[in-house]
Amino acid sequence: MSAIATPPRRIMRLPQVQEATGYGRAWIYELMSKGKFPKARKIGTRAVGWDSTEIEAWIAEQLDGGALK
Repeated sequence: MSAIATPPRRIMRLPQVQEATGYGRAWIYELMSKGKFPKARKIGTRAVGWDSTEIEAWIAEQLDGGALK
């Protein structure tokens, strides 16, 4: 019996989020402002990042029929 390995939780920067979702910067920030995308978190003076588990859950929701309307 094999266990399904979950990827480690990590901070995703914007290019990684864009690659994972296929969305551009402006659309990601638009969706965040409407509450339809996970919020970025401040990780430095001039840097933000996203929780990888939140991004992966959001992607799974979209693929399971929760596509944006």
